[in-house]
Amino acid sequence: MSNFTIYPAIDMRGGKCVRLLQGDYNKETVYGDSPVDMATQFANEGASWIHMVDLDGAKEAKRVNDRFVLEVKKTLGVNVQIGGGIRSEEDVAFYLESGIDRVILGSAAISNPAFVKKMLREYGASIAIGIDARDGYVATEGWLQTSTVKATELGQELASAGAETFIFTDISTDGMLSGPNVEGIVEMARATKQGVIASGGVSALHDLRALKEYEADGVVGAIVGKALYTNKFTVAQALKEVKSS
Repeated sequence: MSNFTIYPAIDMRGGKCVRLLQGDYNKETVYGDSPVDMATQFANEGASWIHMVDLDGAKEAKRVNDRFVLEVKKTLGVNVQIGGGIRSEEDVAFYLESGIDRVILGSAAISNPAFVKKMLREYGASIAIGIDARDGYVATEGWLQTSTVKATELGQELASAGAETFIFTDISTDGMLSGPNVEGIVEMARATKQGVIASGGVSALHDLRALKEYEADGVVGAIVGKALYTNKFTVAQALKEVKSS
C-alpha cells in the first residue's frame, strides 16, 4: 500500500489565495478570495493533507494569515501543514497547540540553526524542514538570496538533529509548470535517508508518477499548486494517478 501523499497548496496573501511566479511578490496571480473555500474544494476531492503558506508572514517574519489556517483545520478536519513567517518557538507552539499537524521551518534553518534543532528536539515529527535550492545551494529569505550551503549537506545535518520530513523546492521549477527536478529530489532523499516531499514544477500527472517511482528512496509526496489552479488536473485525478501507478 502506497503512502505517497498529494499536498494541494494554498498560498495566502492579503487573505486571498494566490500564486507567485518563482517566489516573486511582483508576479502574483489571485486564484480565489477565500483560502477556506479553496481548501474545502480540495478536501471534497479527497485530499487528506492541505499545504498552506503564509506569504505575508514569510515577508514580515511573523504570523499574518494564521486564522485561515486554524479555520481550515477546524472546519474540515484534514491534516494541515503550514509554513511562512514561523520564526519563534511561540509561533511553533501556537500552531501545534491549535491542532495544526505539521509546522514547516524554512529560512530559519540557515539563519537560526540552533532554534530549528531545538524545535526538532521538542516537537520531532511535527516539524518539517523546508529546503529551497537554486542550483543545489540553499536559497533563503523568500528566495531573494542564495547561500553557500549545499542543500544536501543542510539536509544531512538536520536529519541527524532529528528531522523526519523535508520539503524540497527547486526554485527554478516553481510555478513554471516545467516538471519537477526529480534528480535533485531523489538526491535529497538519499542524502538524508528521511521522507522528502517534492515541491515545485509538477505540471502533469506523469510528473507525479515519475516522483512516485522513487517512493522506496524516500520520496513520500508532492506539493501541487499551479497545476491545480490552471486546471491541468484535479486533486481527484492526482490521487487516482498515484494510487494506480
